Amino acid sequence: MPALPQPVSSLQNAGIKEVVKLRQRSHRDEQALLIVEGYREVKRALDNQIPVRKLFFCPALYQGRNEPALVARCAEQNVPMFECSEPVFRKIAYRDRPEGLLALCPQVRRTLADLELPANPLIVVAEHIEKPGNLGTMLRTADAAGADAVIVCDRCTDINNPNVVRASIGTLFTVPVAEASTVETLAWLKTHGIGILAASPHARKNYTDVDMTRPIAIVVGAEQFGLSETWMTQADELVRIPMRGQADSLNVAAAATILLFEVVRQRADQ
Repeated sequence: MPALPQPVSSLQNAGIKEVVKLRQRSHRDEQALLIVEGYREVKRALDNQIPVRKLFFCPALYQGRNEPALVARCAEQNVPMFECSEPVFRKIAYRDRPEGLLALCPQVRRTLADLELPANPLIVVAEHIEKPGNLGTMLRTADAAGADAVIVCDRCTDINNPNVVRASIGTLFTVPVAEASTVETLAWLKTHGIGILAASPHARKNYTDVDMTRPIAIVVGAEQFGLSETWMTQADELVRIPMRGQADSLNVAAAATILLFEVVRQRADQ
């Protein structure tokens, strides 16, 4: 029998306070949970068999017609559900304009050993990415480009940050994401015969002049300082993205997008 939702109208409800505490990284890590807010985000979690531990919903804040079907999916899976009043839901919501759906799911925790690769893999390596929005945007682009994995090296931001989930529009659940050190990742790439391509404004080759049809890892670095010297010296190819204006660099997520879709272009006939 489908689970029945529990009504919640008190701002002092203990379960609601617990959700609010999950905004703190230390508490998320302690509980091994992450916040998934929004229709598309929760749907992608369900579509990719991510267990939903709890679902909070508020029909007064729905922005479309599909939300009831998603709530029904959770009910059929016997997910504990809580129908919140609007003030209660706004208290737990992470967004300025909440959509009336918020789920708690297990954290994403993968290592390099968990990744399964096809014969001709496309990997994204993100080193020292500082802003959750940039990491989430890169995940969204990696999904669109058909990347086989994203490896977060020497992380500066929490991949389970609600803003990563939000910026990725739930593609945190569609692209395998692993965490590792730079040393571990370099060794893993070499073991699997994956070429390393890094962007540098000082490189001689344009990014369009490099063969990206082979197994390849696109490596991008921190917004302020770029890639570390280790990656620059270990890269098989250094490429530049031509800049025609006064700006001398691109946002890291924008640079990753350009490089990834060059891979898509080159592999289109394969």
